[in-house]
Amino acid sequence: MTDPEPQSGTASAAYTERLTGRSRAGWKQRLDVQAPYRRNLQRLFGDRRTLDVGCGIGRHLVHRAPGSVGVDHNPHSVAECRRGGMTAFTVDEFLAEPPAAPLFDAMLAAHLVEHLPPGESAILLKPYLPYLASGAVVVLICPQERGFASDPTHTVFTDQQMLAALATELGLTVERQYSFPLPRFTGRVFTHNEFVTVARNP
Repeated sequence: MTDPEPQSGTASAAYTERLTGRSRAGWKQRLDVQAPYRRNLQRLFGDRRTLDVGCGIGRHLVHRAPGSVGVDHNPHSVAECRRGGMTAFTVDEFLAEPPAAPLFDAMLAAHLVEHLPPGESAILLKPYLPYLASGAVVVLICPQERGFASDPTHTVFTDQQMLAALATELGLTVERQYSFPLPRFTGRVFTHNEFVTVARNP
């Protein structure tokens, strides 16, 4: 898949290096700042075999159940996942293989949609739906205002209403929406507050 121009920055080696550098910051390791986010996803996914679309360097993928797979358009990030012992593919590699059993019981698209050109979220995510089992859990996560403003590669601010509309366009049933880890109003000042939408595959 050819990357559209607004997304090109997220396909570079420099973008992968930026993600890697941030994740290895000493203070983040000491405080384990990702712990609440790991627990949140564990509550949502449990031991479900998960397809992580837009997996980046595997920050979430590394904690998913055995058999989980990551997909990313950045080959440098995919290589980083593989170096960490995770199973990850580029978009072209993954979609070249037709769906096969066992299908995935869950799909995660975390901090992906806000990087895409307007109107292209459903187009990008739809090809992955045949890889999901009936009743699979689908979780969509986007940053709130402060987080959105913190990254120049973000293109479209996507709130809960827009995430619900996206899920509906994909043929999913929205089950729950919430602000995490803090109440919604904090998203204007706290960089890491997120919109979380939980949906279900038919």
